[in-house]
Amino acid sequence: MKALYLHLSRVYAIFSKELTQLKRDRMTFGMVIMIPLIQLLLFGYAINTNVRHIPVGVVDHSHSGLSRILIQTVSATQVVHFKQYFTNSQQAQQAIAESKIRAVLIIPPDVDNRLARHQSVGLATPPSTNEQTSRPIAHWVVDGSDTMIASAIKSLRNMPLAELLSKSANRQVPTFEVTHLYNPEQRTAVNIIPGLVGIILTMTMIMFTSAAIVRERERGNIELLITTPVRSIELMLGKIIPYLFIGMIQVCIILGLGYFLFNMPMNGSLLQLAVATLLFISASLTLGLVISTIAKNQLQSMQMTVFVLLPSILLSGFMFPFEGMPSAAQMIAEILPATHFMRLVRGVVLRDVEVINMTNDIIFLALFTLGGLIIASFRFKKRLD
Repeated sequence: MKALYLHLSRVYAIFSKELTQLKRDRMTFGMVIMIPLIQLLLFGYAINTNVRHIPVGVVDHSHSGLSRILIQTVSATQVVHFKQYFTNSQQAQQAIAESKIRAVLIIPPDVDNRLARHQSVGLATPPSTNEQTSRPIAHWVVDGSDTMIASAIKSLRNMPLAELLSKSANRQVPTFEVTHLYNPEQRTAVNIIPGLVGIILTMTMIMFTSAAIVRERERGNIELLITTPVRSIELMLGKIIPYLFIGMIQVCIILGLGYFLFNMPMNGSLLQLAVATLLFISASLTLGLVISTIAKNQLQSMQMTVFVLLPSILLSGFMFPFEGMPSAAQMIAEILPATHFMRLVRGVVLRDVEVINMTNDIIFLALFTLGGLIIASFRFKKRLD
């Protein structure tokens, strides 16, 4: 009994010590509370596979009262939100390529005649003749690179138009014709692999540099750095430059295997891709440096890396459509570098967009990198405290 009593007392002593240490480590204690809280909010509130209010455009060649009623009827489904009007389909497809909209509804000039043909079945016209003459009322052109977005708009293909069609409307001909750009076969790998580049770079680049300053401190090298004439900004630049090459190697591996194993298209310029990737790698590395100046040890740096990685996976548009999230979640997502890189890499690789046409994302990554370097340099003081 005495031996058992001594054994339990020792366990209790260690337990008390660990509990006290956890109370003193506010960063770790905060992560214990925040990580499950953030996960609950992300999965329960922000993540929504039932996509609504997809930003789309319209090309109205009819300019009639019927076309306006058609637009209002489609908008009433809340699946899409008509954001822009275009004069021709070329302008609309360019807007799709630049991710300004995700689809365009093209209303033909003979929409009145097409609607009349839909209503003619079941009257005096034989079904076989009607099938030959009846055509879809309008045409959707969709960004097929995101399979969830494409599926949501495809659900409108046989949309009933009770306000416009009689009960005897032709159900054998779809209401809308749907064309998928960039991924006509609707293969998931085409959308996932370019996005996977952003997720892997986020995880590895932040992980590499988030422990950079902490590791120097734990190994006792910080004293040597203090005695050198190296400035803070020079130290930060020296920390991130080697990982730029590592990041580019990872991109080549992912996209190379995606091209040869999964037949993923490479429609864009490699130079354009290199520009976007270097900016994103730099932004991720500087974010890791900022974390490294905040964390007290490598455990804290890993915890903070996970804290950034989870929203990057769930809110950037990698797994769930950005348009399906509520506005509050979209505002958080816009702060993350991964969100902007998802648009860039998918735009360049799948839609052959030049990065100059996606200036908002390029400017954000450049400013994020510059701001991260400045913050990390100011936070790192050449003092032992």
